[in-house]
Order: sequence, then C-alpha cells, then structure tokens
Amino acid sequence: MNLLVIGSLGLDTVETPFGVAEKVIGGTAIYCSVSASHFTQVNLVGVVGEDFPAADINYLRSRGVDLEGLEIKPGKSFSWGGRYGFDLNSRDTLFTELNVFETFNPRIPEKYRDTPFVFLGNIGPELQLSVLDQIHKPQLVALDTMNYWIERTPQELARVLKRVDVLLVNDSEMRQLSGEHNLIKGARRVREMGPQIIIVKKGEHGAIMITPESFFYAPAYPLENVFDPTGAGDTFAGGFMGYLAHCGAIDENILRQAMIYGSTFASFVVEDFSIDRLRRLHEDEVRHRFINFHEMTRFVRPWEE
Repeated sequence: MNLLVIGSLGLDTVETPFGVAEKVIGGTAIYCSVSASHFTQVNLVGVVGEDFPAADINYLRSRGVDLEGLEIKPGKSFSWGGRYGFDLNSRDTLFTELNVFETFNPRIPEKYRDTPFVFLGNIGPELQLSVLDQIHKPQLVALDTMNYWIERTPQELARVLKRVDVLLVNDSEMRQLSGEHNLIKGARRVREMGPQIIIVKKGEHGAIMITPESFFYAPAYPLENVFDPTGAGDTFAGGFMGYLAHCGAIDENILRQAMIYGSTFASFVVEDFSIDRLRRLHEDEVRHRFINFHEMTRFVRPWEE
C-alpha cells in the first residue's frame, strides 16, 4: 500500500566534530521518503525553491517517489544550519531561513487522497489539519510534532491529535505534551488525547513504543562511527511507516518489526552527512543489520533452557 509523506525539504549546512557539509539536501520529507521507499510507493507533498538541485529531485524519482505533490516555487528553498559538539545528542541552531517554506500550504493531488497510510511531518498543526481535511478515510495516520507547536499552538495540536493513530516525539516533547515526567504515565495521558500508539525517540538510546496493550523497546544499533545525527528521527519514521504500509494489516508483531526497521535505517543515515549513506545502501545491508538487531536482543527464558 502507498504512503503519503508531508513535510519539509531544504538545504542544510551541518557542522560536526568530523567535518562540515554545506547546502546538502535535508528535511523531514527527504529523510522519511528515502527510507520508506525501500518498502513501498511514496507520494510526497512539499515545496522547494528554484535553487533545489535537479539531481536530487531526480534521485527521489529514481527511488520511485511520486513527486506530483512537490511544488517548485520562485525563490530559495528552506535552509537550516546547525552545529554539533562531541555530544551528538544536542546541537546549536546557527540559522533558519524559511524562504518558500514560509508560505507552504499543502495541496494534496487528487490521486493521493485515497492513500491509506499517512505521515504528517513536523509542520504547523493548522497545516496538518488541512492535510487531514483533504484525504479520504486513511487506514493509519502518524504525526510528528515538536516543542514549538506544543507551546505555541496547543489548541490546534489538540485537534490534530484527536485524528491520528500514531504519535512520534522525543522524550522532552512527551513530557511537555503530557505534563508527566514519567513516560509511561505520560503515554497514558497522551492516549486520552487521541493517538493510541506512542513512539518516544531517545536518540542514541533507541526508541520506545507504548500501546494500550504493550511496551516495546528498540535499542539503537551500536556503531563505531557516527558522523551526523541530523534526520535520524525522520529516517526512523520512514522505515517504520514504510514497513507498515508494505504489510498493510497492523498487529503487535508487525508494529515491533516496523520499530526495528525504523531503527535499522536510522543507524545507517547517521554514518554520513545528509542522505549520502542511504544513497549507497543496498538491500542486503538492510537485511543483515535487521538480523543483527534480532540477534543482539534475543535471549532464552530460563524456563525454556
């Protein structure tokens, strides 16, 4: 089944202790679409300026991403710059230039409106609501948000949450949204707002999925070299949602496998700047790392020995 992805596309400038990458492609829709394209047909909705590299648009097409929903407007693309220290879990934003993204108003092409799986990237809640109003009875909707929207537009965000099935946030966003320090209590509060599947992203410490019936932890993959954590969360979301769309039906086992696939793709993207590692990624590498995830978390229960 197809996956509809709505989010930002832009040009990033990233500094880490391991190097600098200038004006490389980034944004939620880029990372999510590329990872999800390993599993399913992706329909992308977003906006870029005339400066967005044609070669990168062609790369998305080569991955099978449908770009009818991509607008190319006069002006410059969204641009962001950030600097990481040796603690790659935190960063300083050097600049943010919205450019054509400032007036982004998602228009969903008619052929996208019956897409069964939807990922609403981290954009304003009023825009996320606009998207939901344009699509027809999706099977599953996932939402990403951030502290800015939780603080500035709580009423609009509350209306979106009532209409989604999956919420992806980091632990600080979870605490701010729920008003609870404990993530389990917080998840219970957030489920009362609408989404029944809560995924808490914890960076180098993995991700947690909390549903009404279960609790599941997906560790981060142990890596010797981490060059750039930018986009890891969006890449995780792409692997997670792409696999769910591939499977179609949703159950506990599929959700857990989707979590591991999300972690698998996130572990690759941090090995280089931008999506450069994903460009070189082969399917056998994905399978091998997925199997490694299984092996490093498998154990025998004492009563089965």
